[in-house]
Amino acid sequence: MNDSGYNLRKAQKCKGSSVGGVGKIASVGMVNGPVVRGDSVEGFKVREMVMVGKKKLLAEVISIEGEHAVIQVYEETEGLKTGEEIVPTGKPLSLKLGPGMIGNIFDGIQRPLERMEEISGGFISEGIGLISIDPDKEWDVEIEVSKGDILKGGQIYATVQETSLIQHRLMVPPKVSGEVVEVRESGKYKLEDEVVILRDDSGAEHELRLYQEWAVRDPRPVESRMTISKPLVTGQRVLDIFFPLGKGGTAALPGGFGTGKTMTQHQLAKWSDADIIVYIGCGERGNEMTEVLEDFPKLIDPKSGKPLMERTILIANTSNMPVAAREASIYTGITMAEYYRDMGYHVAIMADSTSRWAEALREISGRLEEMPAEEGYPAYLPSRLAQFYERAGYVSSLCKKEGSVTVIGAVSPPGGDFSEPVTENTKRFVNAFLALDRNLAYARHYPAINYLNSYSGYIKMLSDWMKDNVSDNIIDLRAKFLDILHEEKKLMEIVELVGEDVLPDGQRLTIEISRLIKNGFLQQNALHKEDTYVPLEKQYLMLQTIDILYERAKKAVKSGIAISQVRNDAIFSSVVKMKYNIPNDDFSGFKKLKEDIDAFYDGLEKKYEEYAK
Repeated sequence: MNDSGYNLRKAQKCKGSSVGGVGKIASVGMVNGPVVRGDSVEGFKVREMVMVGKKKLLAEVISIEGEHAVIQVYEETEGLKTGEEIVPTGKPLSLKLGPGMIGNIFDGIQRPLERMEEISGGFISEGIGLISIDPDKEWDVEIEVSKGDILKGGQIYATVQETSLIQHRLMVPPKVSGEVVEVRESGKYKLEDEVVILRDDSGAEHELRLYQEWAVRDPRPVESRMTISKPLVTGQRVLDIFFPLGKGGTAALPGGFGTGKTMTQHQLAKWSDADIIVYIGCGERGNEMTEVLEDFPKLIDPKSGKPLMERTILIANTSNMPVAAREASIYTGITMAEYYRDMGYHVAIMADSTSRWAEALREISGRLEEMPAEEGYPAYLPSRLAQFYERAGYVSSLCKKEGSVTVIGAVSPPGGDFSEPVTENTKRFVNAFLALDRNLAYARHYPAINYLNSYSGYIKMLSDWMKDNVSDNIIDLRAKFLDILHEEKKLMEIVELVGEDVLPDGQRLTIEISRLIKNGFLQQNALHKEDTYVPLEKQYLMLQTIDILYERAKKAVKSGIAISQVRNDAIFSSVVKMKYNIPNDDFSGFKKLKEDIDAFYDGLEKKYEEYAK
């Protein structure tokens, strides 16, 4: 059935009237791509959802001036004529938040692609309406409250096993509270079924169903925001040790074409210890999104052995879809994430990419004839980016559970130029900047995160956790090895001019150890079963092994032993290959490797002492 949703039905009931705060029907005065001017608007509100034209195209009111309103349409406007009706709904763009979102694939305004294919075939036709999660599916509902209970906003009144991995906790809407006057028994119910009725202090009754509606541009309220103190463990060494992400934190992943943004986000989606993943494909090429939509359902969650889709929501909005829906997709994703956060889950959002979202803002701004700022982007680009990233956080929810939303936004600067407006402004609002490097990507060094241009502001916040759960000296080791990498960068400038042979042995050792860090630790093979994900303990032992080798080699060089003798191919090669040769569930190989290093340098020093005599 072509169901245009609750909003449309309500609007149709109110045609020609302004009952219940819904304005009168207006008319189309001008069409400019996705931007429409509404004439004779009366009772319309800014950010209100409206239905435009005979096809009832979904749209949103952007601004109102006198009797005219500027409206952005979320669907193709081809064939739309002046004089056609604009029907108000009385509500802003809102999502139905309830069971059925996990494992689903939506467009930018929460319309399920599978259902849309049934309605219109392989191409999305106009006028499908605001369909959402399946209203006809029955769910096993476990009621958690009794008659006479006093409930406040955010409290859990029932649970549904949404997938084998995720228990969906039905919560009282944040602005609702009261006494339970009616409650149904546990059993099978559909989304629209009333399971609990509350009566508030004024005597008004509130029907609680299996979902709640929420405006996408409004952040969901929380009990309190908490300090970020736990890392988002990803199993990727360059992130977990060198540039860690905090649960509830923000990160930018900028990089030019071919540097591995999407692949890095796929690794994070699969291996990070977030409970739920929300992946937003915002304005990416159709073939790239097709690959995501085909690959994700086949992926197996390594922690549970179940399909990864049992804890994933996909939002697909390709570059040829309507530009206004692309702008809305970011808000759709973050609102879904906040909803699951409020249940007490740790959610990670992968936005790929915020540059395409910013381009959508620029196109709409141009059609609105707004004054452009740098490179044609609207002057409010920084504030929009800030509004998005600031919805991340580690919180205590209204139901007294800890949850978080971690936002990882890919940025696609044209030509890899990090000085362009989207990258520069994103840098202001994120705490981790993971700069992807084209040269590293072309050299097959993945993840291609440049260890000199990247940074993480979560080091101090996470240091106590790292010391308690990994090692006391992990932060010091990280700082030491970053110093080596920066020193090597300076030395390589000299080497490019005069060659490596002119350097003293101590500096040549720095170059050798730096290569070891890059090839043996920072470079990671996503296709190798032992290297695609590495537990924190193994990451630390790998770093410690490189440090043992470095200290023994440095001592030997200071003793006067030539670098050609100190750098033993077999020892250095075994240290590089430890990531493959030592299993993730048996770390005994590190003890043997340490013994081999000590035995080699003990023998070398002894041999040198005998020679000196």
